[in-house]
Amino acid sequence: MLVGAPRLSLLGELEGDRFADRLDLESASRRGIRVVDVTHGSSWPTAEWALGMALIGRRNAGALFRQMIAHEPSVPHLERSGLGFEKAELSEKRVGLIGFGHLGRRLIELLRPFHVDAVAFDPYAPRELAEAYDISFGPLERILDCDVVFVLLPHTADTEGIIGAAELARLRPGSVFVNVSRGKVVDSSALIERFSRGDVIACLDVFDPEPIPLDSPIRDLPNVFLTPHIGGYTEESRRRFFSLMVDECLRHFAGLEPWAPLTVHLRRRPARKPG
Repeated sequence: MLVGAPRLSLLGELEGDRFADRLDLESASRRGIRVVDVTHGSSWPTAEWALGMALIGRRNAGALFRQMIAHEPSVPHLERSGLGFEKAELSEKRVGLIGFGHLGRRLIELLRPFHVDAVAFDPYAPRELAEAYDISFGPLERILDCDVVFVLLPHTADTEGIIGAAELARLRPGSVFVNVSRGKVVDSSALIERFSRGDVIACLDVFDPEPIPLDSPIRDLPNVFLTPHIGGYTEESRRRFFSLMVDECLRHFAGLEPWAPLTVHLRRRPARKPG
């Protein structure tokens, strides 16, 4: 297709995954074709849903909902201990972000009114972002030792299974684990085993595999709140993909640099150990 379009100067990815091999970046680069990707348009609703899940998790609302729809007696206002009562507020808590790309930066903006102490793990994020967003960067093990842990990583060869049994074991009792990115970055078997203990709350919009098998034990854990990968799927985000691409086209034809370039270097970064 590129050979048949000799006048082509801009190639855009409107839908899909920034790290999927849908576009031949090497061939585009050899032909001097600029490639941009605006799939981060779904970061807006996904960040909102991540915040919502954190609030649900801090109050253990998933377990309360299960009790109510099962017609079980529930009087949470009489509880004076345990999940959903002790350190149940999000305000002024320590939150960890595993990944600090478009989604992480949008989420930090939404968290500002809660005055959280935010730390992030992302070996590739420019360190100047720490001062700009008032966060601190650190190793993965420090991020896992937070009151709320957000998983915001794309699925790549480097991130698949990056959170396994050893990492999940670091979650402190009473903490909330939120994954709104990709299911395959977490070892599903280790995840089920860790949350079967009942001392940590999980809020998962993604899982491996998807859809979640009907007989999966993850469906029955009372301390797990599940949604079927809906975080980024809104009518507004579908429209945003196009408006962002129009903006990129205007910048391109005005001789300006794009906001969201997609290059071989970005997609095929060298592997790094989590620490």
